[in-house]
Amino acid sequence: MGIVINLDVMMAKRKMGLTELSKEVDITMANLSILKNNKAKAIRFTTLDAVCKALNCQPGDILEYVPDCD
Repeated sequence: MGIVINLDVMMAKRKMGLTELSKEVDITMANLSILKNNKAKAIRFTTLDAVCKALNCQPGDILEYVPDCD
């Protein structure tokens, strides 16, 4: 499975919606939705920094490594 993005979990904990986070981080809702739905192939450190500031969290709260179970 690899890296899992738990953005939806942090947004729920902070009671912040996609629209509000999109405006605060200055990222399109479409791109934020890709992150939230775990469809992203990459994330820029500047984006991660902005999301962490907006949600008052650490990168490890958003990114999680889940090893493959073969």
